Order: sequence, then structure tokens, then C-alpha cells
Amino acid sequence: MGVKGSWVLRVSELVTKLNELWKSGRIIEARNLFDEMPERDEFTYNTMIAGYANSGNVSEAQKLFNETPSKSSITWSSLISGYCKMGLEHESMRLFYEMQCQGFKPSMFTLGSVLRMCSMNGLLLRGEQVHGYVIKTQFDVNVFVVTGLVDMYAQCKRVSEAKCLFKMMSYGKNHVTWTAMITGFSRNGDQLGAIECFRDMRVEGVEANQYTFPSVLTACGEILNLRFGVQVHGCIVKGGFGGNVFVESALLDMYAKCGNLKDARVALESMEVDDVISWNTMIVGYVRQGCKQEALLLFKKMHTKRMKIDDFTYPSVLNCFASLNDSNSLKSSKSVHCMAVKTGFVGHVLVCNALMDMYAKRGELACAFEVFNNMEEKDVVSWTSLVTGYTHNNAHEEALKLFCKMRISGIKPDQIVTASIFSSCAELTVLDFGQQVQADFIKSGLLSSLSVDNSLVTMYTNCGCLEDATKVFASMDTKNVITWTALIMGYAKNGKSKESLVFYKQMIDSGVKPDYITFIGLLFACSHAGLVDQAREYFDSMVNFYHIKPGQDHYACMIDLLGRSGKIHEAEELLNNMLVEPDATVWKALLSACRLHGKLELAEKAANTLFELEPQDAVPYIMLSNMYSSIGKWEDVARIRSLMKSRGVSKEPGYSWMEINSKVHSFMSEDRTHEKSNLIYSKIDEVMTLIRKAGYVADMNFALHNIDEEGKELGLAYHSEKLAVAFGLLELPQGMPIRIYKNLRVCGDCHTAMKFISSVYGRTIILRDSKRFHHFKEGEEFSNRRSHWLTDTIRDEPLVV
Repeated sequence: MGVKGSWVLRVSELVTKLNELWKSGRIIEARNLFDEMPERDEFTYNTMIAGYANSGNVSEAQKLFNETPSKSSITWSSLISGYCKMGLEHESMRLFYEMQCQGFKPSMFTLGSVLRMCSMNGLLLRGEQVHGYVIKTQFDVNVFVVTGLVDMYAQCKRVSEAKCLFKMMSYGKNHVTWTAMITGFSRNGDQLGAIECFRDMRVEGVEANQYTFPSVLTACGEILNLRFGVQVHGCIVKGGFGGNVFVESALLDMYAKCGNLKDARVALESMEVDDVISWNTMIVGYVRQGCKQEALLLFKKMHTKRMKIDDFTYPSVLNCFASLNDSNSLKSSKSVHCMAVKTGFVGHVLVCNALMDMYAKRGELACAFEVFNNMEEKDVVSWTSLVTGYTHNNAHEEALKLFCKMRISGIKPDQIVTASIFSSCAELTVLDFGQQVQADFIKSGLLSSLSVDNSLVTMYTNCGCLEDATKVFASMDTKNVITWTALIMGYAKNGKSKESLVFYKQMIDSGVKPDYITFIGLLFACSHAGLVDQAREYFDSMVNFYHIKPGQDHYACMIDLLGRSGKIHEAEELLNNMLVEPDATVWKALLSACRLHGKLELAEKAANTLFELEPQDAVPYIMLSNMYSSIGKWEDVARIRSLMKSRGVSKEPGYSWMEINSKVHSFMSEDRTHEKSNLIYSKIDEVMTLIRKAGYVADMNFALHNIDEEGKELGLAYHSEKLAVAFGLLELPQGMPIRIYKNLRVCGDCHTAMKFISSVYGRTIILRDSKRFHHFKEGEEFSNRRSHWLTDTIRDEPLVV
């Protein structure tokens, strides 16, 4: 528009016109009008500076500010306000101090702008400096300024100072002041304070607005205070804020967090605008309540509506697929993966982490690793998701290797990945590695968590270090049922059955209730100690007092205990009256008892059932064959061997391993592949000579029957655990325990030999087989168990022919 000739407007009219153009976003027209004005006074300059500053163009605002012939406090405040909105700390504070040096006094609006910047950026020190200026200039009685101070302190996590200022305001508190205080409480975790503040605000007669309600609703959701949330909902309806998208979103979030999904869905469907945040909140609510299918249907509806799905939607949806195991859900999850790729969200760390977690939980480790490998940036959650996935899928060696790569890459582990690594160390029985991880975790300064401590207790018990496990247990401030169960099971597996039962009593006295796994540990302990009556009491209390339905493992322990105690009939009766269909573990327990007491007819029934349940498992074939051979039924022996051959069944080879200087050494019977095999076999010859002098006699029942006596004795001498102990004697210094691990049950001959070796060499030998630990010292096994074998897995014995 031109300003020429007779068309001359008054200055006030021009300023009004400039303001209108700025408000409507017509920046070019405003600039043209300003340039064409014949005269420009302070007001026009201030209007243009404020316009540029408010639109974020602080460079143009600064340029006009420099050109302004006459500056006032308003001029300075307009420019400072622009820099503050942009969050430019140094420029804002420089102008704030320069303004004062030039003799201009900041107004309440100037102070409000600076305090808002401090609030947004968390600039506590700057805010305190401004507070000092406020007190000196007596602005501390100005409601607008004090409200800014309250907000600044609250956002900088100094709620006590904010609360103090708030209480000192004797009058003039408006809805902005109350909202600042409520928001401060809510964002700093004091949800009750936020609710009480809102209540006091209502008592004072101050009306809430669209900025107040979201904060108090968030507080209600965090502490699951549905009742108060419903009352706030009533205030929203009465106040006419039901149509505000931010209020509706907060209302939906409150209902969802409180578990009231019905009202949350009503709130979602009543929204006039399809807000993606609200839809995400609803999906998360469904996922938290276990309503996976409803969450997926809602996601499908979002896609149908062509809503803009974001990087918060995908993780929630992928979390649904993580717990679904059918083939259709896997196909659907991969479709969502493709959708993330097409929409470009596969490059977002949150989405990739959720994809890895989903694939890992479904056992699709190759897919999880591919996602991980294609990530440009990986955070601790990325590494944790993959490491934990490998651990949960029993890929423990890969988990440890990945953890090492994580540390080499400079990522510091958190509590979750540390707990997973301890679990992997427990399964692999790699004590040295686990202790290194523990030391690294202590040095990191991270506070331990219950899951870390529980995994550490399990690791030490699985590695036969009961003293260390007990020390960790004693140091824990909080113990849950998992903690106690880990110790109960650990002591039972290490042959300390009576101590295990003592821990159970302490657990009950402490008020912790046992669970399904606890009773497996208890019955396991009773089985190893031969405590029939006590086992019956535990079994009855599990069913009748704690109302826990017995599972296969509970029945297996009871049947094994009854059977080996000679109560075969009672064991068979228990099997026939089981509340669940007996599985292979239960039948193996019965078969083992029949073999011990020579009950051939029942053993045939158990073995034939096992042939159907697990046709590729060699255990029942070998046990039944050996029963036949013991009574001379060679035709039946041949029949079993033929059956094994026709089905391609072979006995799992026995092997032993040990960890020395963070390296695992493995041995198989008569194996000469080890780099120090010559030294090992020379040591074996020495060992066998010395223990024979001490009274050891080889038990030929555990030797092959198709070779001569000398060959049998040599075969026994070269069993994998004996090779391992010889290597331990060569490599480990005197006084250090020799720890050996075996995949099968240790044979009776090796068990006897270990006693003599511990006596002759004065060494403590800790041997863990597939079922339990054996602690040998000074010629004895330190255990309060009775001498028998559980046969979930086979002993390292030959198939007799």
C-alpha cells in the first residue's frame, strides 16, 4: 500500500495497520508499509522489532534495533523477548545487562521473558541472578514476576523454593500462578502435592483452565487416583473445556493409566480431532492391561484413517507382537516392520530397539541381529535388547561375546544388561568372567538393583560358590521370592539340603510367600536328602495352603523320592492321580526308581511311554537295556539296540570343561586334542598310581563290556572328568579349588576317584554334573544328601552289550 499524495494516514493508524499485518503473518506487506512511511517514530520501530522478534527473525529485529534513533524500555524488552523465545541464553542475558547499563529499567514483561527462558532451558543460576534483581527493584510484589519465579524454580527442580515463594504471595494469585505451582509439583514427582494444590485452588475460588487440567490429570494417573481424576473430569465438563484437545488427551491418559480402558476409549472416540498422541496413549493403555488384540485393532484403525503414525506408535505396537507366538502374528509383525521401513521410521533408535526386542522375544535372533547390524547409531538400550534377547533364548556364549563388543565400543552397561550377563555366566558356569563383570559394575558407580543381585546370587550358586552367594544375599536390602528361591535351589543343588530347608523357614518367617519355583527347590532338596515325610508336608502345603497347582517338576521330585525310598507302589499311584498329564520328566523318575529296585514290568511300561513321548532321547533305551542285561535277557538287549539304530538314536557324548584364566578348556573321554594332552595323560598315570596306593579300586560296572579288564581300567582312567582334574592339578596353584563342569551325570567310578584325589593331593574339588554339585575335600564329599541319582539326564555310563 502506498503512502503518497493526499493519502496520508495518521501515525497511530499506521501503527495499527502494522500490528494487523504482523498478526495475520503478512510480513512482507508489513515491511513494505514500514519502508514507505514518510516518518517513523518510536512506536513504529517498536512494532516492527516486536513483530520480527515474535516471529523468530531476531537478526532483522536486531538490525532495526540498531537503526532505531530513539530507544525506550519497550524497545529493549521487545528485542530481549525475541532472543528469550529462541532460547539464546548468552544474547538474552547480554542485552538484559546492557539495557540496565544504558539506564533503562526492565519492566515486568522483560523480567517475565527472561524468567521464561531460564525456565525452559533449566538455567537455575541465571534465574537466581534475576531473582536477586527482582528483590532489589521491589518487583517481588508483582504477581506476574513472582509467577515467573515460581515457574522457573519448579522447572529447575527446586520445588521447595517455588513452594516458598508461592506461599509468600499473600494476595493476587491468579490461575497462572496456581497452574505454575501445580505443574511444578506434577513434573517433579510430587503428585499428591499437585492434587492438594488443585484442591486448594478450587477452595480459593480460582477457576482452572486448559493449562491447569493436564497437570493435575497427569498427577492422578501417576498415582492411580481414579476417584479424584473423575472429579477433575467433572470440573472440565462444567468449565466447558471438554473440547480442548490437550485436556482430552490428558483425560484419556489418566483413565488409561488407572486401568479404566472403557472410559479412556469413550474419551478417545469423543474427540473431534484425531490426535496421534491420544491414539498412542490408548494403544499403550491396552498393552499395559494385556489387551494385545485391542491395541492391534486400534493401530489398524489408525492406518485406515491415514493418521500420521510416529516413532512412539511403532514401539507400542511391536510390544504387542513380542508376546504373541502364532505364525499369523509373526507375519503381521513383519508387515509392521515393512511399514516402518516405508515411512522412514526404521532409522529411529526407539523403533529399532522395539523391533529387536520383539524379534528376540519371539526367538527370531537372526532378524534381531540384522536390525541391530543396520543401525547407524546404537545406544545402551540397543545393546541391552540384543544381549538380553540372546540370554533369554539360551544363546549364552553369543550373549557374552556381544557384551564384550559392547564394552569395546564404549557403551557403559546398565542394570538390565548386567543382570542378563550374570544369568548367562550362571548357565555357562564361567565364574571368572562373571566376577570381572561384577567388578566392572561396582566401578561404574551404578546402584545395584534387585534383578542384578538376584542374578548374582544365582551365578554364584550355579558355580558352586555358596559363600559368595550368601554374602551377596546378606548384603541385599530388599529380598523377594526370587532371591530366596535362588538360595534355596542353590544350596539344594550343592548338596546342602538341610541348609536349604532352613532358608525356607527364614523366608516364611520374613513374610515372603513361596511360589511355584520355590517348591521345586524344596522338593529337590528333600529328594537329595531322602526326606520323604517332610517332602509330603511341603507338597501338601503347596496345594492346600498356598493353592499352587503342582507341575511336572513337582511330581517328578516326589515320584523320584518315593520310588528310591522303596515306595514304588505309592510313586505309581501318585503318577496315576496327577492333576496334569505326566511328561517325560515324570516317567524318567519312575523308570529310574524301577531300575534301582528291579521292577522290570513297571520299568517296561515307563520306558515304552518314553519311547512315544521322546523317541530321540537315549536315556530310556539305555536304562531299560541295562536292566535286561543285568538279568541276562540278551534278546531284549538286542531288540532295544536295534530299535535305537532304526530310530537313529545315539547316546549324548559326555564331556567336561573348566575355566582357567578366562579360557574354557573342554575334554572328552580318551580325548587327545588338547594342546597339553601329553602332560595331561602323564599326570593321569601319576594320579591313578597314587590313588590306587591309597585304596582306590576301579568300578568295572562303569566300563565298556566288550574289552579286556586292562582296557576297561584304562577307559575308566581317561573319563572326561578325570582328564579335567589332571589338567587342574597341572595348571592351578596349590590351595585353589579345582572347578569342573560336566554335561552328564558323573559316573560312580569317577565319583569315588575324586574322593581319593582330593585326599592324596590335598585339594578341594568342586564337580558340577547335569544335576547337582559334588564338593570333595580330604577324601570326603561334603553333602547331607543320600547316595542316589536323579535321571532327568543320563549318567555317563555305557550301553551294556
